[in-house]
Amino acid sequence: YSYLGPAGTFTEAALAQVDEARGQVWKPVSNVAQALADVQSGESHGAMIAIENTVEGGVSSAQDALANTPGLRIVGEYLVPVAFVVVGPRGSSLADVTGIAAHPVAYAQCLDWLGEFIPGHSLVVAGSNVASAIGVLDGSLPAHAAIAAPGVVDHYDVEVLAENIGDNPDAVTRFVLVTRTVAPPERTGADKTSLIVELPREAPGGLVDLLEQFATRGINLSLIQSRPIGDRLGRYRFVIDADGHIEDERMADALMGLKRFSPHVMYLGSYPRADRVTVAHGDRYTDASFADARDWLRGLLSGIDD
Repeated sequence: YSYLGPAGTFTEAALAQVDEARGQVWKPVSNVAQALADVQSGESHGAMIAIENTVEGGVSSAQDALANTPGLRIVGEYLVPVAFVVVGPRGSSLADVTGIAAHPVAYAQCLDWLGEFIPGHSLVVAGSNVASAIGVLDGSLPAHAAIAAPGVVDHYDVEVLAENIGDNPDAVTRFVLVTRTVAPPERTGADKTSLIVELPREAPGGLVDLLEQFATRGINLSLIQSRPIGDRLGRYRFVIDADGHIEDERMADALMGLKRFSPHVMYLGSYPRADRVTVAHGDRYTDASFADARDWLRGLLSGIDD
């Protein structure tokens, strides 16, 4: 299993929640693209990647990597509460810190605290929360201290200069486990489906037409985020998380509608929600209501009066 390393990251904490990964080989990598490439090539059975957090929303680097790496499926999601500490070499003092190393996502979640306690600091970008601490310790990053996960103290000899520096005490990061293309896990009633969809043309109302594929079937979207396609300015794809499973009649019908509507639909997977909250919907969106409507239409086609 590949994950954003080194040891001690939030991604490793998410991977620790996967029952089938216990006792297997865990491979730390330097970025999401490498983790997904490991899965695509068969070097790793799965990859754990951060996909969304409560402060920054969707993680754009992960979304883009998924969009550009075919042959993958999301098979599960995992939530990790997020807290941060400031660490430095032994003997360090917070008063001496002017440059601070951090992963950009972690940095964005600590801006208020940094503005109050280390005003005028400069950011040195690191590849992960643990890499920031390592870079400060070995001198490879030009910073006096690092923002890291609390678990860093279990792996490295650091001085903790401040604790609980995150601006949102309820911050959570959502991770997904990605494998090569497989059949989706069985539906549980508390499921989520992830997609990447492009609009068929640049025209007024195009996004509304896309959203109607879900709205008319009673499907709630928990995430919709635009990302540039990259071929020219003004062209975007949409990363979507929809409540429900591909085996649900309403979701299957929506996916068929999207396929008719969009030139490119990338199905990323249907999988159990991490919070296991059952998806609620009205009576007209149950599987039985879709089956009844099909039976009614078949009856009309066969000459049976309704």
